[in-house]
Amino acid sequence: MSRWKAAGLHLSISIFIGLVTAILLFGVWYPPPYYRAAGADELMLLLVGVDLAVGPLLTLIVFRPGKWGLRFDLVAIGLLQTAALIYGMGVVLVSRPVFLVAVPDRFVLVAANEISDADLAQGGEPSFRSRSWTGPRLVAAQLPTDLKERNDLVFSGFAGRDLQNLPKYYCDYGKTASQLLANAQPLESLRKKKPESGPVIAHWLGKTGREAGSVAWLPLSARKNDMVVLIDARDASMLQVLPIDPW
Repeated sequence: MSRWKAAGLHLSISIFIGLVTAILLFGVWYPPPYYRAAGADELMLLLVGVDLAVGPLLTLIVFRPGKWGLRFDLVAIGLLQTAALIYGMGVVLVSRPVFLVAVPDRFVLVAANEISDADLAQGGEPSFRSRSWTGPRLVAAQLPTDLKERNDLVFSGFAGRDLQNLPKYYCDYGKTASQLLANAQPLESLRKKKPESGPVIAHWLGKTGREAGSVAWLPLSARKNDMVVLIDARDASMLQVLPIDPW
């Protein structure tokens, strides 16, 4: 077998592994449109790029028929590639979105590593006490009524433990409908604020058959790219997330 054929075979195996990884990443852990909000597209490019560079490229460099120690070299390359893939997958998994939290004036996409195990255990319902593996769960978070708790929350927010990071304040999404509607803005205001969003909004309205007046919007804060969440202007039910910068 020539070095090019060996590298080609290694590349084919790496591409297959990359495709399986992409299916898991974009279809299960970071379902659309959250993969872009969380920066999973960049993670995937980095992961596949390293995987392809570490494996097939090194095989092309070291492979020589009849070379002494060739088997050891290939095993070492395989182990190095596997280690890089496992490390990359670990980063992907701990960064996956697990909750989409509606706070009084916006939505926040919360990643798995943004909630500690201790805080997760304090969730009021079973679904609030586990990290999702199939995309973010839609929940709401309500500010505590106790004044001391509110003050403590202000200080904990500076340490990265804000309202959306504390499942003990989570509740069913429907319970905050009136608050969300009070803070939501009409769709026309988004068009005026972001004229370039017009075609995206028009396409969505045409596809769904909705009138612009029946839709309101709130910003979505995410780790990588902030977006816009469309909600029903009557009952605040979530309709769609659009790739529009709300700021």
